[in-house]
This record gives sequence, C-alpha cells and structure tokens, in this order.
Amino acid sequence: MSAPGKKLFVKTYGCQMNVYDSERMASALATQGYEATDTADDADLILLNTCHIREKAAEKVYSDIGRLRPLKAARPDLRIGVTGCVAQAEGGEILRRAPLVDLVVGPQAYHRLPAMLDRTGAGERPVDTEFPPEDKFDHLPEAPRARRAPAAFLTVQEGCDKFCAFCVVPYTRGAEVSRPAGRILAEARDLVARGVVEITLLGQNVNAYRDENGETLAGLIASLAKIEGLARIRYTTSHPNDMSDDLIAAHGQEPKLMPFLHLPVQSGSDRILKAMNRRHGAEQYLRLIERIRAARPDIALSGDFITGFPGETDGDFADTLALVEAVNYAQAFSFAYSPRPGTPAAGREDLPQTVKSERLQRLQDLLGRQQAAFQETMIGRDLPVLIEKRGREPGQIAGKSPYLNAVQIDAGAELIGRIVRARVTAAGRNSLFGELLDAA
Repeated sequence: MSAPGKKLFVKTYGCQMNVYDSERMASALATQGYEATDTADDADLILLNTCHIREKAAEKVYSDIGRLRPLKAARPDLRIGVTGCVAQAEGGEILRRAPLVDLVVGPQAYHRLPAMLDRTGAGERPVDTEFPPEDKFDHLPEAPRARRAPAAFLTVQEGCDKFCAFCVVPYTRGAEVSRPAGRILAEARDLVARGVVEITLLGQNVNAYRDENGETLAGLIASLAKIEGLARIRYTTSHPNDMSDDLIAAHGQEPKLMPFLHLPVQSGSDRILKAMNRRHGAEQYLRLIERIRAARPDIALSGDFITGFPGETDGDFADTLALVEAVNYAQAFSFAYSPRPGTPAAGREDLPQTVKSERLQRLQDLLGRQQAAFQETMIGRDLPVLIEKRGREPGQIAGKSPYLNAVQIDAGAELIGRIVRARVTAAGRNSLFGELLDAA
C-alpha cells in the first residue's frame, strides 16, 4: 500500500553503517510515497535507527520514544518504528515497554518495512528480528537518482565472526556476509553518476570482505579505482587479524586509496587482549603497523581503545599507554568499559567507575596530544581537499584532506563537490584552516 504525500523522519544513531542503512530505508519507503523530512513534528512515520554500542543504548532509545508521546497523542495515525541494533537486541520487549511503538525491525530485515507498515494499518504491531535467508540488498529498491553529496558510504560487508568478549555486533548484526562485488560496483557507478567523488566502504569487519567468487577487499578496491570520476576510496572498520598482504600492498600501490586507516586494537596488554578474545597480541599489532607504514609511509592511523576492562591492572593499562606511544595515532576513539548484556564480559566483575574514568582521562590526554601534534604537522603543507559543504562561518567552505583532516577554507560554495588545493595556515584540535591555491 502506497502512502502518497506522507512524510518520513529518520533519526540515526551511531555508526556510519546506520547512516547508510537509514538512506536505504528512506529509499525503500520513497517507493511507497514517503518523502523525507528534517523534523519529527510533521512526520507521518518516524523511524529510530538505533545503535547498541554505547553505554545504556537501549535506555536512551526508550527515553527518545517517550519524548514522542505528545506527537502520538496529537496524531494517533502517526506510525513509530524502532530499527537497528537495539531493535535486534530488544525485539518484542520494545512493544511491551513502549506501547506507542508500532513496529520493530532488525538491521537484516529492512527490505520488509513496506509490508510491515501495511500490517500496522490493519492494527498489528509487527516485529521482525530474524536473519532472513534472502539478502536484504537484493530486495531494497534502488535509491532515486537525485544529486548526492560528494562523499558517500557504501556497505560491502555486514556482521562479525570474531566474538570479542565486550561486543554485541555478532548478536545484533549476525555472521559475516559479503555483498557480491558486481552489485557493489554497480551501486558505486550510480553514486558517481549522481555527483559522488569519494566512497567509504563500510563493514563491521570490512577487511574480512570476500565475496562468493573469492574477491578480496584489495581486489574490490582495485576494481572501484577504475571507475571514472571516483577520486577517493576509504574503508572502515577493520580487524588486525584480517589485514591481508594484498590489502597492505594496496595502500602503497593504489593512488585513489586514501592514506588513512582505522585499525582498532582496544588494549596494549596481551593479558587483556586474550580476555577480550581479540586473538592478537600487542607485539603482533605493532609489527603490523610497521608493515603498513613500510607500504605507505605517510599513512595516518586511527584506533579504538577500552579502559578498565574487567581484570585490567595498573600494569595492563601502562602497556596500553606504551602501545599508544609506540604507534603515535593521528586520531582515536576511547571509552571506559561498560558491560553489554548478553556478551561474555558482562558477567565478569567490573572495575570501580573511578578507576575506569581516571584511566580514560589519562589515555585521552595522551591521544589528544598526539592528535594535536599530527594537526600541527599539516601547517604549511599544500593539500588536495574535497569540498563537501559550507563552512562554519559565512564565506567559508569545508572539506576533508586525504588524511581525513577537516579543513576550513575561505572560498565560495560553488566549489562544493570539487577537489581543490589549499595551503594549511593554522591548525586547531579538530580542524585545519587553509587558503585556496587553485580549484583544479
């Protein structure tokens, strides 16, 4: 059943893959007559596309649902759906705790949304958290051929088989599945035809990509690089154990593959890494970094860290600080450990919050100094910058360097979508500032 003239509001939580999924859900519902809106106030359908990674993720979603109660009371025909990883984890419990929710759908069943909406019209409150045998990407319709922003995400792999002790992904996203390379290339060509210049390949464990014909992520990148008009390729997120020889080599051989790599390690202590079920050691990770830098000496590195994992001692934390010093990150994400229900670590004795927070602050201080130093190394350099949007101030535009630095430039919005050369004149913690040299 179509819904001509109706409006859809999607609130996206968490990772880039959720951003991609939200776009695809909007595309699927556009074929049913739904038009995207930027506000929930005038929406006929509200979808909360949730993430289960952060602390108390489910409770935050329930709080957001509660804030929608006045809208539902004023317009009983308003439909509210919860999608994504919290939907997968909570399932029918969401309907029990939040009576105003009309449907719940996990991240592998988005292609069933239109049919589920039809069922809500018949008074049902459907829940679909199955891992269906069919590939959702086979059933999601193509996005409308509207002009796109110059940088886009493209999911190539979903799920994870690693079962890290702290992580919910294997339970919410399922086992590792790679999309066929041919379909990815077709979607990439369509994105480029609509103005996309840079594509970031997404996966919960993206460097484990291997399609049904044995194509690896390195091979996929090589094929994508042949697309005329696609200037930049990135990928995230990777696991150290799947950093293959051909992928390392690609960083030195493929000019379109940007010199930036997010490679989480989580801890510098072998004892804690074993407790996390990471299946690699600190020394193995450091040797891997050496090989990557040998292939691409100027590569910028990013990582993820957890402080205060159950059983972590002062000595274990000191090992983490030592690893960070050895690697010298351009940027990183760090969090104090918080248990996720259903994960192996959730039943272990938790450390005091004061200990976890104190260690997190010390780690973030070190990572912040490294990030600031990396930013400073850019001053005086001439960098190609992909202009993505208007800047913070009038007369300013903003984009990304090859190293994923945010760059602000005084120039006109007509340059959005183009790669320009800019000389970096100043560096802040999170942005570089530059002057336009040319717009070649």
